[in-house]
Amino acid sequence: MTVTVGWRFPSLQARLTAVLALGALLLSLALALIAYGFSRSYLQGQRIASAERQAYLNARLVRDQLRPGNVYVTDLLTGLPGSSGGAAVVEHQGRWYASTLADGRDVLPAALRLRVLAGSPARQILIVGGAPHLAVGIPLPEVDAAYFDISDLSELNRTLHDIALALTLAALATAVAGALIGRLAAQRLTRPLRRVAQASVNLANGDLDTRLPPARDREIVALVDSFNEMAGALQRRIERDARFAADVSHELRSPLTTLAATLSVLNMRRDALPDRGRQALGLLNEEMHRFQRLVQDLLEISRADGGSDRPQFELVRLDELVVRVCQDSSTPNLTVSVDDAARQTVMLLDKRRMERALANLLDNAVRHGGGPTAVHISVEPGAACIAVDDAGAGIGLPDRERVFERFARGPGGRTGTEGAGLGLALVREHVRVHGGAVWVEDSPAGGARFVIRLPVRSV
Repeated sequence: MTVTVGWRFPSLQARLTAVLALGALLLSLALALIAYGFSRSYLQGQRIASAERQAYLNARLVRDQLRPGNVYVTDLLTGLPGSSGGAAVVEHQGRWYASTLADGRDVLPAALRLRVLAGSPARQILIVGGAPHLAVGIPLPEVDAAYFDISDLSELNRTLHDIALALTLAALATAVAGALIGRLAAQRLTRPLRRVAQASVNLANGDLDTRLPPARDREIVALVDSFNEMAGALQRRIERDARFAADVSHELRSPLTTLAATLSVLNMRRDALPDRGRQALGLLNEEMHRFQRLVQDLLEISRADGGSDRPQFELVRLDELVVRVCQDSSTPNLTVSVDDAARQTVMLLDKRRMERALANLLDNAVRHGGGPTAVHISVEPGAACIAVDDAGAGIGLPDRERVFERFARGPGGRTGTEGAGLGLALVREHVRVHGGAVWVEDSPAGGARFVIRLPVRSV
């Protein structure tokens, strides 16, 4: 069997899970960005306000110390509070002094210096040594000076980085939680659909008593009720058709018995008939045989549809069953090859059904495939396979499923002698009862190969 590997559209459950996870991620990211924005704005505002307050306090101290004169400015700047991690810079009577920086004047942007020296307080964020700093400039006209306070903002950046990391992890955790909740919700939402799908498979496999359990959700009640009504109507129709076929078949058996007895009498007097009478008698014998087979097939398939033909499983050696059916067929010398692993394989089978299925495959090969050429038995993990090869022209891909339909006519048969078209349908029905599968493929030697695959049940 050919398996095509390719991209498969995601299931409804997977799509629902992905949508809810993505929604949770986007929502948590949006909330994280908003929270980060507010936190950044608040912390930055608080840090700048604190730095400005400290700068003005320091500026007043510098102004008060410079008024008397004879002050060593560098020592004054070094003793100012709040300059840890930054620096204090003073311009006094045209000279520049700094507390810790090698050249405080060059660290300050020219625009900031010019504005403060012109008599206007100003502030600016700048990068010093790869770290962000806040520079606050305050003019001191009373003492012909200007004070500049440079505060390190690295701690603020680290705090903001930690907040961003925490919010990102929270967003990811929310997305994972959203995916888990989405999966649970998707499973809850798709559970009724899975039940409907499984019930549909059971109906297709012939379990006509399949019904969905009552639903508690109002949205699902209509679906459950409609499905159960449909299944009930389908069961009643199939049972009605099966009873009709069974009744017709039973009614036909009596006249067929009479006709068969009459033909038996005529066959005993065959030599006394003229040539045209013998030809007509031969045609009657062929049609009678075909009619009897049709009635037998109709009875069997109607019993299967109606559920009255219950399987009778028993332990059977698979190779012995296949060999016996081949010996009883119209080609008793047919070769049966058995893999070593398949020899003496004992399985739980309905012997009558499997004998009939194999006999139908052999008869189909005689009627439509030029006769069977080989039968092969093999065992694979968990299953046993029976392959029947014929000498025909094979079956095209479009017809490989159709040949198992009821009343399907083989393309190689002759009208009127090819059978009723129920043989392969009965094969599929008998194999289905065993939980197996049957299909047709190309034979390695040419022609068609019909394969029956049966699960190996524990003994």
